[in-house]
Amino acid sequence: MAKSKEEPGVASVNRALSILLAFQDSVDGMTLTDLMNATGLYHSTILRICESLEHFGFLKRLENGRYMLGAKPFYLGMLYQESFRLWDYAAPVLRDLVQQTHETAAIYIRENNERICLHRMSQPRSVLMHVREGERVELDKGAAGKILLAFSGEKGKVFDRIRNDGYTVSLSERESESAAIACPVFGVGQKLVCSISLGMPMFRFNRDVFDRTLPLVMQASQKLTQDLGGATDIFAPPYAIADNITFPN
Repeated sequence: MAKSKEEPGVASVNRALSILLAFQDSVDGMTLTDLMNATGLYHSTILRICESLEHFGFLKRLENGRYMLGAKPFYLGMLYQESFRLWDYAAPVLRDLVQQTHETAAIYIRENNERICLHRMSQPRSVLMHVREGERVELDKGAAGKILLAFSGEKGKVFDRIRNDGYTVSLSERESESAAIACPVFGVGQKLVCSISLGMPMFRFNRDVFDRTLPLVMQASQKLTQDLGGATDIFAPPYAIADNITFPN
């Protein structure tokens, strides 16, 4: 696909990166023609960029003329894994969500049959959700746990709906008088990384609050998924209608 003139950054760098990204769907390498079809760039442009990428170890040209990824992307990937901290990516997303809603936002991960509150953030209010970082709770209770189950492949109509909707809501499941909205977060290859949950006391939750906060939670999951290299189609509006929720009066 041809690159848009409105793309940010340096055009030549963008073209080089588009060539590298074309290899994500290729195991056996790519010819110059393959790269032309994948990127929309001219033959001469691809050839020059490939020479530079080969020089720096990002590509390797085989004897038959096909190009393969070189060793440098693998090396950089290893550096990324060693330096990766989810909090670095999650902190600004949670902060924005809390500032927009004035409720408690948290990141949950799955460990066997439990979910762990990895990170949380809230603003001072008279009544808050009492969830602590490091706390372990049941996986089958609460919106965040059901998200982790659904997108780990759990079978059943309830989980089918969650996968279709891209979110779920819990009312008084883990704690009485509490409500939560949760969405999944994906990484490279659509691997489930965690769930984002927005929790609040039941007396502050109603249809209007749901309609206002669901897009904010979906957008938070979309932003974190994008930052972690996942696809974000599931978070695009319009959002599924919540006709299975009995909202408090």
